Amino acid sequence: MPQPSRKVLLYSSVVCTGIGPLLYYLIQKSFTRTSYYQMALEQLHSHPEALDALGTPLKVHYLPVMTRKNFVDITDAQLMIPVSGPKAKGQLYTRSTRDAPFQRWNLQEVTLELQGGQQIPVFSRTEDEDAKKEK
Repeated sequence: MPQPSRKVLLYSSVVCTGIGPLLYYLIQKSFTRTSYYQMALEQLHSHPEALDALGTPLKVHYLPVMTRKNFVDITDAQLMIPVSGPKAKGQLYTRSTRDAPFQRWNLQEVTLELQGGQQIPVFSRTEDEDAKKEK
């Protein structure tokens, strides 16, 4: 009887070992497809000062999943997106909101923090933009 239980243990360990990386990959893919993630990266790619500080081409790294700096619920989303270029590395901090579930996300703020501590404001929604949106 010891032989079949070893096979079961072996197959179970192989399955469990494969599920962890697969789940991590699927979580990363789901984040990269969200509109709040995409809008933040669009702002970064269109900001000359940030591009100059990082250098091109830009590389966007995987989100650190186990950090409190990444938070998403029904109406708020805050992400810390690791980015790098030939000149520097940094974190892209982004904050988005929406009025109710299933409505469009509105980007509120995007800030690039370089590894040395320098912060570059990439995008910030002003009160004037909010007033135009309500009209």
